[in-house]
Amino acid sequence: MAWLLAACTFQMRAQELNCIVEVNSDQVEGTYKQVFQTLQQAIAEYMNTTVFSNAQFAANEKIDCRLFLTIKEYSDDGTVSGDLQVQSTRPVYNSSYTTTLLNFKDTKIDFSYQENDPLVFTLSHQESQLTAILNFYAYLFLALDFDSFSPRGGEPYWERLKSIVQMAQSSGETGWKAFEDTKNRSAVLSAYTDVATQGLRDLTYTYHRRGLDEMVTSPDKGRAAITGALSALSDVLAVSPMSVGLSMFKDAKMDELVNLYSKAPSDERSRVFNLLEPIYPTEQSRLEEIKKGKETE
Repeated sequence: MAWLLAACTFQMRAQELNCIVEVNSDQVEGTYKQVFQTLQQAIAEYMNTTVFSNAQFAANEKIDCRLFLTIKEYSDDGTVSGDLQVQSTRPVYNSSYTTTLLNFKDTKIDFSYQENDPLVFTLSHQESQLTAILNFYAYLFLALDFDSFSPRGGEPYWERLKSIVQMAQSSGETGWKAFEDTKNRSAVLSAYTDVATQGLRDLTYTYHRRGLDEMVTSPDKGRAAITGALSALSDVLAVSPMSVGLSMFKDAKMDELVNLYSKAPSDERSRVFNLLEPIYPTEQSRLEEIKKGKETE
């Protein structure tokens, strides 16, 4: 598992991602769509063949992830605009269950691409806007995965993300600027690395390693760890109520929380409900499901 690799140095390097890529161009007028098929193939090859780190991954240890690019506009000069839905999952120890680590929609996707343009990986400079975006999400997949297996184990990848964002900000392209909006790539990085809100990283570890991974053998113990860890969300709300980290956690975990607490004791369900309600006031129906729970069969 990835957490066993975090503290080790390997001489060999291996590719880390098992990435499904889909490009949807239904909103683009015109009949020539080959360029979008070529783009999909190029992104898939880039994500699944580029070696992003020094960590060694066996084939069955690769991080399962998905990129779904919806192209809304494509101009004759090759400018692409649209949305990118990014998702990643991780297995739960000693089970067939997989849990979502990331489920995020990036609405600031703009880059240039002509059919058969090469996608070249480099960290020393920004090769292109497209590869910068792909690198950002590749390292975000790695950072969250490693954080979920060991305390702040994703630190090397958060450092890479900082470098990517800094280089991209100097390019002036959209989606990277600090304070441009509360949900762009710069905001995502800040949510997990700013001192005031990086407790989200500790939540990632406790929720998964001390929570879900323990629930296979001790459901009550694992769920109790998750319950305690959720207080990190309140801490983030207090200092940064607009933090994209809060919505990212909701989008990845709300349905799972409903299931996790379905048969929890009523006092524990109430505690979780009271904690989450002021953070996610628009999620009343799903929060009520947590509070109500299910009758034990």
